[in-house]
Amino acid sequence: MFRSTILCCGGTGCHSNNSGEIIKEFKAQIAQKGLDKDVEVVETGCHGLCAVGPIVIVYPEGAFYSNVKVEDVSEIVDEHIIKGRLVQRLLFKDQSKSEAVKALSDTNFYKKQTRVALRNCGVINPENIDEYIAYDGYQALIKVLTTMKPEDVVKVLLDSGLRGRGGAGFPTGKKWQFAMMQPKGQKYVCCNADEGDPGAFMDRSVLEGDPHAVLEAMAIAGYTIGSNQGYIYVRAEYPIAVERCKIAIAQAKEYGLLGKNILGTGFDFDIDIRLGAGAFVCGEETALMTSIEGKRGEPHPRPPFPAVKGLFGKPTILNNVETYANIPQIILKGAEWFASMGTEKSKGTKVFALGGKITNTGLVEIPMGTTLRTVIEDIGGGIPNGKKFKAAQTGGPSGGCIPAEHLDIPIDYDNLISIGSMMGSGGMIVMDEDNCMVDIAKFFLEFTVDESCGKCTPCRIGTRRLLEYLDKITRGQATMQDLDDMEKLCYYIKDNALCGLGQTAPNPVLSTLRYFRDEYEAHIKEKRCPAGVCKHLLRYEITDACKGCSLCARKCPVNAISGEIKQKFNIDQDKCIKCGVCISNCKFGAIVKK
Repeated sequence: MFRSTILCCGGTGCHSNNSGEIIKEFKAQIAQKGLDKDVEVVETGCHGLCAVGPIVIVYPEGAFYSNVKVEDVSEIVDEHIIKGRLVQRLLFKDQSKSEAVKALSDTNFYKKQTRVALRNCGVINPENIDEYIAYDGYQALIKVLTTMKPEDVVKVLLDSGLRGRGGAGFPTGKKWQFAMMQPKGQKYVCCNADEGDPGAFMDRSVLEGDPHAVLEAMAIAGYTIGSNQGYIYVRAEYPIAVERCKIAIAQAKEYGLLGKNILGTGFDFDIDIRLGAGAFVCGEETALMTSIEGKRGEPHPRPPFPAVKGLFGKPTILNNVETYANIPQIILKGAEWFASMGTEKSKGTKVFALGGKITNTGLVEIPMGTTLRTVIEDIGGGIPNGKKFKAAQTGGPSGGCIPAEHLDIPIDYDNLISIGSMMGSGGMIVMDEDNCMVDIAKFFLEFTVDESCGKCTPCRIGTRRLLEYLDKITRGQATMQDLDDMEKLCYYIKDNALCGLGQTAPNPVLSTLRYFRDEYEAHIKEKRCPAGVCKHLLRYEITDACKGCSLCARKCPVNAISGEIKQKFNIDQDKCIKCGVCISNCKFGAIVKK
């Protein structure tokens, strides 16, 4: 029994900020001071509050230290561990509080959340199966194998109201039921950990912080549909997640929780890992399965659906990481427990990767029905630098933008669709008044064009034509007829693309047209970008506040600025490349962007 436990975040975000060296230094300091038997150092998964990482939490006090550096380790060990005094300067300072908070539960970021899928992330050592078992790990699998029939598992999932967290929101129980009803024979269980949306890292964090929850759920799925083989399809860009999954699989096999004759019940189930090469289209279920088969990742027409004919032509179920992470808790705590959270048609919680123009970037898990305002202002800490909230983009390239007028809308599957967006896998990018919505739509179209598999013409050619329209608009070369033609093309692509990714590709354009048409019209009619983002429509001008110091002229990379010392300088608009070097170097605020 240890007197103190030091939890250090070992997620990708904190690793990029040197948390690996921090952990090494803690272990070295503890050993050097002869505290090995009294103090343990545990590397965990992501705690969620990525904006202030690396995070270190010391128990039993629960002291929450943020932005920790290697050079801070000795002070924490000497002051907190040895002398019992909190290191005040390192304690996290909540935006809404005048004093530092002493524990995670005291922060607005955490107190408004309900952690189900993320329950163990930042709490346990993901590379130690014993810690997962200590938190009721594999109890759900034992319950299923010893007391439940496959039909019982399906009924629990149906009654819980769990819907797929990968984007489409299809009822998980129905998907499993369809596969279960297929004739006996080879069937497969797949986990989608491809997660290709820009700014999304929910699934990565679950695999890094609690991989056994996914393994346990996949084994339960295998028992339910009659499968003996599972595959986790994870992008190769997630090396920490991949390594921890490998460790977890090896440990589960060693404990008899995967492999042959699990727990002596006669049930066989194994899991293998397949690495994706980062193709966005492989987030689509039929393309993902094609990739696992070793072929080019391209979608196939449906029906038949994977539950009937999927991987290697056999009945297959595919759920994403977050969906699986909910299932052991639903089995243990019951369908009513899960269904008591959320809204009538969207039960439980949802994990979002909160990013963009927001104070508290990171992972949040909220009950369905929580308002966007609560996420932005309370959990997210509001928009930094006194800027105004403009929109939140959800659903990645398949989603849409939610404007300020819908800040109080409860977040669930149906509400987001009704206002032109979608849940998606859970990315939420926040934008302020300095963002150009035409430029945002262009950004997502550029991504879609690059990632289109090219199999169908509406997506391969249609999205490229959409991007050409957007490029004309941002250059001030478009007409109002172009705007109308672009909108018609959006609906054509939605109606005719082969897979869900192509069908939803126009959503960022349609949602920004719906709520920010005035910005499109300003670009076209006035040749002006209201947010001052689109470079081809910008003008940098020197005002009468110019002191004639010549610094702007000396810094200009294309010699577009000229004038006499102590006289007002001028910018040659034909030469200006709108790089912004002049405005960033002017000490007198004499250069404005129009």
